[in-house]
Amino acid sequence: MATIFFDMDGTIADLYGVADWLNYLINEDTTPYVVAKPLVNLSILARYINKARAKGYNIGIISWTSKGGSVDYNSAVFDAKCAWLGKHLPSVVWDSVNIVDYGTPKQNFAKSTDDILFDDEDKNRDNWTGKAYDVKNIIEILKNL
Repeated sequence: MATIFFDMDGTIADLYGVADWLNYLINEDTTPYVVAKPLVNLSILARYINKARAKGYNIGIISWTSKGGSVDYNSAVFDAKCAWLGKHLPSVVWDSVNIVDYGTPKQNFAKSTDDILFDDEDKNRDNWTGKAYDVKNIIEILKNL
């Protein structure tokens, strides 16, 4: 069965809305990943993710660590992102959580042309081998699966 993948930063988590987010990242401080507010209503998102799972879809995350981050910092970013998911989407069972080095081609994770990616970055959507959507209508698209 197909997998529905979600990017995090700029897609479901408002990393870029955290004041001074770039300076935090440059200084290898995970604060923005911890305090980022949701970009969608997460209780509704969780409901539709769980309905998609019930229809047979696998559910995954593909998100990048910080550009130029050290090995230790990237490990801390992985932990912070997993904690964010656990806090904000506790009812979702993730089949895969891929927090990978910045710039890793996300299409490497697609196993089928039926796989779906929600991502705010044009390049990631353009290179995706399945169906790729921006962040505008996540709930509507999931509702219609």
